[in-house]
Amino acid sequence: MKYTINQITEGEDEVIINYLDMTPEVERIVKFLKGEQTKLIGLSDKTITVIDSKDILYIESVDGKTFAYTDKDVLKIDYTLNQIEGILSDINFFRCSKSMIINIDRIASLKSLPSNRIDAKMQNGERVMISRTYASDFRKRLKGGRDNE
Repeated sequence: MKYTINQITEGEDEVIINYLDMTPEVERIVKFLKGEQTKLIGLSDKTITVIDSKDILYIESVDGKTFAYTDKDVLKIDYTLNQIEGILSDINFFRCSKSMIINIDRIASLKSLPSNRIDAKMQNGERVMISRTYASDFRKRLKGGRDNE
C-alpha cells in the first residue's frame, strides 16, 4: 500500500483514503479512523467487564476455557478461539499457536528463534511464542499480506 504524509501549518487535520478495492487492510484503517473498536465481555472475580480489543495483549485457551490478557487483568471469556478469530478477523489479531491469538498492535519486539519460531515480547514485558506452524504466515502478515493469501 502506498501512502503520503504531509504536515500542514494551518487548517484542520484531514485523512483521505483512495482505494481500488475495499480490502481487509483498508477496512481496518477506516474502522480505526471512525473509532470503531470491537468489544468483548469478560469475567473476573465474578465481575463482568467490557474489554476493548485494543486493550487485549493476547487470548489463550487453557483446559477448554478461554482467557483474554490485558496489561492489568486476566478475564475469562465465553468464546472458543475459533469464534474469537471470527470476531476479531478484521483487526490486527493473529493466531500464533494452536491455543493462542496475539494482538499484533501490542507487540513491542520480535526475535527469530531456531526451528522457525518467533519470540514476541509484548508491551507489558510478557513473552509469547509464535509457533513454527504459524510463523511463515505471521511474517507474510507483517509484510502486508493476509493470512490465507
